[in-house]
Amino acid sequence: MGKLIDVSMPLSSTIPIWPGDTLFAYELTWTKEESGSVNVGQVTMSTHTGTHIDAPFHFDSNGERVLELDLDLYAGTALVVDVSGRECIRPDDLKDVSLEGIQRVLLKTGSWKDRSVFPSIITCLHESLAAYLFENGVRLIGVDVPSVDPLDSKELSAHHALHSKGIHILEGLVLDDIEPGKYHLMALPLPLKEADGSPVRAVLSR
Repeated sequence: MGKLIDVSMPLSSTIPIWPGDTLFAYELTWTKEESGSVNVGQVTMSTHTGTHIDAPFHFDSNGERVLELDLDLYAGTALVVDVSGRECIRPDDLKDVSLEGIQRVLLKTGSWKDRSVFPSIITCLHESLAAYLFENGVRLIGVDVPSVDPLDSKELSAHHALHSKGIHILEGLVLDDIEPGKYHLMALPLPLKEADGSPVRAVLSR
């Protein structure tokens, strides 16, 4: 395995969040001076802050929670595909991409231009893409934006279509400097038993 390339958003008080969601905060509960031996911190955040995975429970009350997910989905060979300049990704946008033997696809949309602010418009996935990915053996789709659906969507058509085909979702990747091609991906969720999502430290290597 080669050098690890971090493709995660740094978690800090300045990270943009979904409007109205929980602000990220880290603070010391005890300082070394107070405890006599150690600094101990606490973190407050949404499970959908920065680079994260969606468990099906996020959009389906009967769906799997984070700890029930197959960890193998989040580690292994992944194909980075550049789909920049498109408003919504459809099967035709991947027709010239060989997905043979690929279970994980990471889409580089380039549509989140300024990561210091939450975007107003992003490249989304069309619900028809789910069947195409399924037919080609893909089990995980990753995107460099906060959602696979339009930001104002209430129906979450892409989320539900992907779920219906057993395809899991990784969002908020930082792929700006990543060239298209095959990599080894590691983006393991935390073992949150009841959770609807989890932050991940996503890394690529070659």
